[in-house]
Amino acid sequence: MFRHPDAAVFPAISDLIALRGPAHGLELGSRRMALSAQAGGYRSVYRGRGLEFDEVRIYQPGDAVRDIDWRVTARRGRVHTKLYREERERPVLVLADLGPGMFFGSRRLKSMQAMHACALLAWAAEHAGDRVGGVVVGEEGHRARPAMPRRAAVLALLNILVELQPRTPVLPVPGLLDDGLARLVRTAHPGSLIPVISDFQTLTAAGERSLQRLSVHNDLLLVWIFDPLEAEPPPPGRYRLGLPGQLVELDSRTAASRWRQRFVEQREQLQRLARRLGCPLLELPTDANPVTVLVRGLVRHARAA
Repeated sequence: MFRHPDAAVFPAISDLIALRGPAHGLELGSRRMALSAQAGGYRSVYRGRGLEFDEVRIYQPGDAVRDIDWRVTARRGRVHTKLYREERERPVLVLADLGPGMFFGSRRLKSMQAMHACALLAWAAEHAGDRVGGVVVGEEGHRARPAMPRRAAVLALLNILVELQPRTPVLPVPGLLDDGLARLVRTAHPGSLIPVISDFQTLTAAGERSLQRLSVHNDLLLVWIFDPLEAEPPPPGRYRLGLPGQLVELDSRTAASRWRQRFVEQREQLQRLARRLGCPLLELPTDANPVTVLVRGLVRHARAA
């Protein structure tokens, strides 16, 4: 059973390692298994699944013309076809947004919830025998890890999460999330599964273009982190909000309608984006159990696929 370490405002590596057990409940391959019978196997159910060259053989009726090996054909005087074998390990590249805006939470920090979600997905990929890597966005920029097999790859990614998590409130830095997505565009191999975990409040048109490019030959999963306080304003009263030295006073009685409307608009914007990308959007509030949300969300979208 998953339990948040309430005392751990800033998760340690031991907290993220402890999620290896609960991650057994996540089935990143649910969609793969549901479609494997009609799609012909493990890899073919994902768009752009990577193939590795295996060998050449003499052309047979029904072989695709595009697979003819013209060099071997010219050398041997008979038409030969390239044969491929499907990759056995799928790259899973997780983008975790731990930028300054994620240092917020009325229940627990959004950054903490994002770290737990990232760790759970990484461990689930390791359980499935997939390669694990990703990009972690922090206050100073981003750090990337290539997709590699085995437990060591997960531990390397978790260490980056711990190192880059926000620990003090600072103003949001424009472009951090966009830069992290652009890094994925340059490094992701076709056929990767790419969960993107963020509150998406700093996502711009440039970031959306990167997501669109990634969606062409990969499978995206958007995990939206938000705090209940962002959906529903605090009880009627006057509050001081902001950073030290930059506080503003808010009257929730007059701002309640705009407050709720802003949240509704962001949700609708992300839903439209997910539809354009053809990918799932999972909502993960900071007061929710991430195991439960991810399990239910992945199963639901696997059935819909």
